[in-house]
Amino acid sequence: MPAAAGGGPVTAAPEPVRVLVADDQALIREGIASLLSIEPGIEVVGTAADGRAAVALAVRTRPDVVLMDVRMPVLDGLRAAELLRERLPSCRVLMLTTFDDEEYVLRALRAGTGGYLLKDLPARELAQAVRLARAGVDQHDSAAVRRLVTALDRAQPARTPRVDLTGREQAVLRLVAVGATNREIAARLHLSEGTVKNHVSRILERLGLRDRTQAAIYARDRGLL
Repeated sequence: MPAAAGGGPVTAAPEPVRVLVADDQALIREGIASLLSIEPGIEVVGTAADGRAAVALAVRTRPDVVLMDVRMPVLDGLRAAELLRERLPSCRVLMLTTFDDEEYVLRALRAGTGGYLLKDLPARELAQAVRLARAGVDQHDSAAVRRLVTALDRAQPARTPRVDLTGREQAVLRLVAVGATNREIAARLHLSEGTVKNHVSRILERLGLRDRTQAAIYARDRGLL
């Protein structure tokens, strides 16, 4: 490793988060792209005005994160997100919209998106959401979460049979539900990150859940918080 002028090692700067912005309204699309381009550690690799163009451009540019509007011409954002999940599984899609309609929220979850955010989000928080998305952290606007719980209750009127978790598993689940990372859970519970990862995997398997977002909903719905 090369040494700095003072004799210490030089630490390579982390790779910027590569972002693609898809929105059919030019003013919003270019505004978001401009705001993100001045944020440290973020590189905007392109913009698209509809879902089909977004998918084609993403396949060419290989972004880490796509900010996708829900309602767009030619191909809507939710269908575009489904296609991206098939063609670029490592790419994270964040839905960014003015609509917190429960049908859209449920479709976004089923499409495997990494979050559902509303456009009134401050620029700094949006930039942080992009960084967290690349790190694999799912994010949902609080209003969208409430819609999501309602939608899941309607879609699955029969409650999931109760599964008894150990005290340690319940503690891990509570921290997952408030958005803690594996590292944060490990520090809080004095465990290794590997042990936390195993706990989370076992919890998801035992409860029949797909991801941390569904685990958070499960915990909230059953009064574990």
